[in-house]
Amino acid sequence: MDDGVRRALGRGHLIDITTTGRRSQQPRRIEIVFHNIDGRIFISGRPDPRRTRDWLLNVEADPRMTIHLKGAVRADVPATARVVTDPDERARVIDWIVEHAWRGMNVEAMRRWSPLIEVVPEELAA
Repeated sequence: MDDGVRRALGRGHLIDITTTGRRSQQPRRIEIVFHNIDGRIFISGRPDPRRTRDWLLNVEADPRMTIHLKGAVRADVPATARVVTDPDERARVIDWIVEHAWRGMNVEAMRRWSPLIEVVPEELAA
């Protein structure tokens, strides 16, 4: 993996992701923020008890995705996602996100209803 890409993935920022539509099988691209927590990449979203995000449902159906870096470094990075469901892991990750990135968010609501995935770029998979 290119050093610039590695550095860009080393700090959270705005990216696009492309997932595969669970019904259409067509590429679905959205803009979202990722967080690098101790070398691991996580993507979350605002809590919403009324609905599950389409991108999360897509990842559940097919965990393959592409991270599109679009800042100073531009690259398309194939990756695999894992939905984070373990309550203890969710709490640790969400607490970090609220403390470091989304200050003032309702931690309990985020722990309960925010979408949360861990993303592993193919070149970093063991």
